Amino acid sequence: MKAIQVGLIGLGTVGAGTFHVLQRNQADIRGRAGRGIEIAMVAARNAERAEAFRAVVGDGVRVVADANELVNDAGIDIVVELIGGIEPARSLVLQAIANGKHVVTANKALLALHGSEIFAAAREKGVDVAFEGAVAGGIPIIKALREGLAANRIEWIAGIINGTTNFILSEMRGKGLDFATVLKEAQRLGYAESDPTFDIEGVDAAHKLTIMSAIAFGVPVQFGKAHVEGISSLQATDIKYAEQLGYRIKLLGITRRRPEGIELRVHPTLIPASRLIANVEGAMNAVVVQADAVGTTLYYGKGAGAEPTASAVVADLVDVTRLATADPDHRVPHLAFQPDAMSDTPILEMAAVHTAFYLRLVVADQPGVLSRITTILAEHDISIDAVLQRESAEGEHQTDLIILTHDTVEGRMSEALAKMQALPTVLAPIVKLRKEELA
Repeated sequence: MKAIQVGLIGLGTVGAGTFHVLQRNQADIRGRAGRGIEIAMVAARNAERAEAFRAVVGDGVRVVADANELVNDAGIDIVVELIGGIEPARSLVLQAIANGKHVVTANKALLALHGSEIFAAAREKGVDVAFEGAVAGGIPIIKALREGLAANRIEWIAGIINGTTNFILSEMRGKGLDFATVLKEAQRLGYAESDPTFDIEGVDAAHKLTIMSAIAFGVPVQFGKAHVEGISSLQATDIKYAEQLGYRIKLLGITRRRPEGIELRVHPTLIPASRLIANVEGAMNAVVVQADAVGTTLYYGKGAGAEPTASAVVADLVDVTRLATADPDHRVPHLAFQPDAMSDTPILEMAAVHTAFYLRLVVADQPGVLSRITTILAEHDISIDAVLQRESAEGEHQTDLIILTHDTVEGRMSEALAKMQALPTVLAPIVKLRKEELA
């Protein structure tokens, strides 16, 4: 049988990794796919990189500067998009689909913002869009959610899905350093970009969480409704106090099914140190899925890098090759659920989210302060789990008051915080972090 012809757009880290993994493991891949998978054409805007690539592969692969030439080439069966960003990636993917070509992409931003449009176009043309590499690099979490857990009603997902922020938090906790110092080190080591905004402000994690939530709960991708907080304002003091209370702070993406809707949120989170996910260190990723039949499952591995992500991209190529001639109505749906079974369940506003909290207040060291604060919490039906009082580094006659609460509604906590902040004995902005037991 003739080998599937692949067009590769992008010769960056993942693009080059995809080519090398495909070449190195060609025999095994052919055995699994049932036919060969060949990269026949590459589009690369970087002329120097393209020339270096051409020198390695010789005349066996066409290298072009214009990706439109690739997506319009009649000999290409599958287009692999690895340039990232929204444009021109969106236009190229839609043009490839319009030309009847299957698409493999690792572009989480594209799918989080335009997934509904892209999947609808693919259904109309009877082609597939595969995107395992878009979430958590080499961890096969998309396949697990779409296929491996198909018998289950998924209850919640919680994931460390950005390696840069996890490296920073691990270093802050392990070495007691502040955020700015560790960020510079992460940039020096290549874990963080020169402009790290998407990572440290939680946007990258929210893109990935939006995709997982859509698959888990059968809803459209709705990145615009996600609550997103990063770690740039996180202080080493709170990491230290969390540790003393038996918790570690991680940037978590959390999506949970509630009777009234779906939670979709990314933010720093206290997790009990005894949880496996709390012990995921460095640039590694991990995703916990809670489902009704299987219970709790954990997926761990490298969330980025040339070959880990290439592993996912090539696995998608194998899947698409196996199903290239199958009836489109009998392929695995893009978001796990058949189009007519998709739900319009709303994404909850943060004010309606249920979670527990860590609060740190810098207060005047005088009688009655704790009593007034606990009274305000009680007036808002917020139950206290633990209290820690420490000498404050802010100055004399002040103390740090750390409070852990039980689960409550976020809107209720916001009202209580406003009243506490207005007290004359509260001397600095209150630090609020959310806490999840993940039990």
